[in-house]
Amino acid sequence: MLAERHRTPEGELDLVAEKDGLLAFIEVKARPSWREAAFALTPRQQSRLTAAAEIWLAQNPGHGACGIRFDVMLVAADGSVRRITDALRET
Repeated sequence: MLAERHRTPEGELDLVAEKDGLLAFIEVKARPSWREAAFALTPRQQSRLTAAAEIWLAQNPGHGACGIRFDVMLVAADGSVRRITDALRET
């Protein structure tokens, strides 16, 4: 884990992790159900997340040599968790 709840002028990054050169920015959404959690990440929040990631990368060069991805962790009220790997793709 490289960072938890890292604040930037563009917003907060919930988790930043790297394994074998693959850097992951992980957004955590907790809601009563996985469905509600999945819809909680609005386009505006996605924009802020990518902007915050750009700031983190500028402040922490040398990470993500094998790639960068955005994951989402969905947390339901019963505590169950689902991870959506590579959930946000730049087009």
